[in-house]
Amino acid sequence: MFKKLKENNKKGFTLVELIVVLVILAILAALLIPALTGYIDKARNKSIVAETRQTVMAAQTLVDEQYANNASTAITVAPAGTVTYDNVRKLAETTGKISSVTVDDGGKITSLTYSNGGRTCTYSSVAQTNSSDGNYNVTKGDTPEA
Repeated sequence: MFKKLKENNKKGFTLVELIVVLVILAILAALLIPALTGYIDKARNKSIVAETRQTVMAAQTLVDEQYANNASTAITVAPAGTVTYDNVRKLAETTGKISSVTVDDGGKITSLTYSNGGRTCTYSSVAQTNSSDGNYNVTKGDTPEA
């Protein structure tokens, strides 16, 4: 009789044990997903700031070139300005939209707005207190190209 009971004794997990493991995994996933989403959001913000920095440097390079050639005329960065948005994007090797660029009388870029991937980054030569990254402020939502 005892021999028959031992033969029927199968090794393995019970249904309750499997359900407990699944519940634990679900709780861990519920805790990790928001944390990972935060990291992804921060990475996207850093990416748009890096692209904006490239765009500011490219615009400043092109403005400096124009300023060196003819310092007596006002330099504009616009779709059809002295320096075009297309030239800036080409030099910066970026694909986003440049919405506005402001150049002071001395040929220095004072502000630039750049959008890509559902985010908009605004550069200001004066550091803002509410800025997300020094002189760069990132917001969600594209700004249409002017």
